[in-house]
Amino acid sequence: MEMLKWIQELFASYGYSVLFFGLLLEFIALPFPGETTMAFAGFLSFTGRLDFFTLIVVAFAGTTIGMTITYFIGLKAGLPFIQRYGKWFLFSPAKLEKTQRWFEKYGSILISIGYFIPGVRHFTGYFAGIIALPFRKFAMYAYGGALFWVVLFLGIGKIFGPQWMGIFHLIETYALWIALGVIFIAAVIILYRYRAALRHRLLRRKSVARLETKVNETSKNR
Repeated sequence: MEMLKWIQELFASYGYSVLFFGLLLEFIALPFPGETTMAFAGFLSFTGRLDFFTLIVVAFAGTTIGMTITYFIGLKAGLPFIQRYGKWFLFSPAKLEKTQRWFEKYGSILISIGYFIPGVRHFTGYFAGIIALPFRKFAMYAYGGALFWVVLFLGIGKIFGPQWMGIFHLIETYALWIALGVIFIAAVIILYRYRAALRHRLLRRKSVARLETKVNETSKNR
């Protein structure tokens, strides 16, 4: 309740900028209750004090700018810099190792689902830069995941109104599984929608492979 009171006072004093700068700083790994703040901001939009669409834009901008900054820090400074000075950003060796394990487990998709993993989302941008992941690929995962993350938690307050706290704790507990479920459903829909094109591409590859095999066999017989 003390934290909610503090967040409420921040919004009363600074409005939308609380969400922008709070999320930006959170992704540089400074302590800020991003998910709680978004859910409460969604509740404020439910009461009519804030505009929901503006909240989405502001939260998305703060999140993606913060993630992009950490990506370029990791890319330019590299692992030795993070290991040496990471403590100033609360980037402990244990958290670095944890993020590395998650990357090995999920690959680049961790950048998207990492928003829903406590203790990991703050460092995926750094690590994506450290391993020199191409920026286009990083942006695709980071910005797509950010949009889903901010809409989900802002939506809790907007949709459920006064009951947002109970729903928030429930979704916070199962956030990772919700994210994985949505990604799986999206993948199934995409595969179903483009099944004809995928089938054509597979048949084309098989035809090319057969042709190459015949050419190789003909060359050997000569």
